[in-house]
Amino acid sequence: MSSSLYNEDLAPTGPEERTWTTYNIAALWIGMAIVITTYTIASGLMAAGMNWWQALLTISLGNVIVLIPMLLNAHAGTRYGVPFPVFVRASFGVRGANFAAIARALVACGWFGIQTWIGGLALDALLGAVWGGWAAVPGHTAITFIAFWAIQLAIILTGVEGVKWFESYTAPLLIAGSVALLVWGFYAGGGVGSVFSNSAQLQQGNTPFWSLFWPSLAANVGYWITLSLNIPDFTRYAKSQRSQVVGQSLGLPLTMTAFSFVGIAVTAATVVVFGEAIWDPVTLITRLTAGLPVVLIIAMIIIVLAQISTNMAANVVSPSFDFSNLAPKRISFRTGGIITAVIGIVSFPWYLYNSVGAYIFTWLVGYGSLLGAIGAVMIADYWIVRRRQLDLADLYKHDGRYAYSNGWNWRAIIAVFVGVVPVVPGFLNAATTPGFTGVFENPSFFDTLYTYGLFFTFFVAGLAYLILNLIPGRAPAREPEAT
Repeated sequence: MSSSLYNEDLAPTGPEERTWTTYNIAALWIGMAIVITTYTIASGLMAAGMNWWQALLTISLGNVIVLIPMLLNAHAGTRYGVPFPVFVRASFGVRGANFAAIARALVACGWFGIQTWIGGLALDALLGAVWGGWAAVPGHTAITFIAFWAIQLAIILTGVEGVKWFESYTAPLLIAGSVALLVWGFYAGGGVGSVFSNSAQLQQGNTPFWSLFWPSLAANVGYWITLSLNIPDFTRYAKSQRSQVVGQSLGLPLTMTAFSFVGIAVTAATVVVFGEAIWDPVTLITRLTAGLPVVLIIAMIIIVLAQISTNMAANVVSPSFDFSNLAPKRISFRTGGIITAVIGIVSFPWYLYNSVGAYIFTWLVGYGSLLGAIGAVMIADYWIVRRRQLDLADLYKHDGRYAYSNGWNWRAIIAVFVGVVPVVPGFLNAATTPGFTGVFENPSFFDTLYTYGLFFTFFVAGLAYLILNLIPGRAPAREPEAT
């Protein structure tokens, strides 16, 4: 195809490419969910005032909720074999798709930076175990940050199949490492009862649960809301709808809940063993394996693999396709991956990760509000307006049914605007409040809207889009099913 909207990376997948089984899809989620940020996310909730079971319940419920838009958007990927930036052309237009794709891509770049920073810290500890003088090397943390970045860049250049291979083979290793850590926690902590009685010492704040629940739930939905948009990037390779539905339903909520539980239980055990709570698994493993360099090296390799598996799937695949969508004839998947890596490294990831307020209640809730609105428009368009029918050929044409007005579907843009603008004042207040922990003092109406951010933007934008499609004019038509 000669269209400027087409290249081999954005083309629909053929039968020979649809090789991902239920295991591959589940392994994808296991590889993405078992990561240091999942291990520590409960710590942010408990630091704000939740107890262990409230934190775990919030995390579990958030991931069950986000699974719904995940499965709804995944359907188009498996049915038509197209990646997210091509799928979103149906709702936003062949040019307007770049707005949605770049919004998603920039969030992924920020996440890429955060996970690379954490992976660099693990690599720094690994080198410190091998070489006792490593900590004295000037700029050693920056060196490992760049080194970890370079390792990922090498994997990016292998393409999507390289990511599939990496996820499938590291998933069992990550599960084994998690189980080993949990067994140690219960053994060293004096048993299950002792561990959970000591978990009360992890609760630092005194904010009432229901005051924290909604912003915390929104943050946990926001944790994977990015993937609910670009999940077609992966499900386009699935063997069947059943493979992707079962694989995701098993892989996402169960892994997130289980690994968060590991984080809580093991950290509670550190109170017994060390007399203090150690939430950072890199710090914990370093202390546990003092004098046992071989064990430390194995443990740190597992952590490094966990960071890479998450970053490759969650934060590289999508923006690589998204940047390719800007200029398909000039930017390939691999070039898009390089762009992602460069932006991620200059995004100040250490600041976002080291501040609970910036990380959970500003970063996660803030971008979740924007992407929730985009996701709502996509779902409303595909499932209600179009009844799951797309004209595959027109997705790659400047003069097809998805051209709308100069390539932009004004209904989609207005719907996102209507959904997002009301939460912006609350976001700005949260972002400029030092030490913000999710609860506003004397909240205004707009602060309250921000508390429910993602849920508000999702329902308002989706409803607005459906209403706008009732206006006479060049509204999206329901196509006959493409063959």
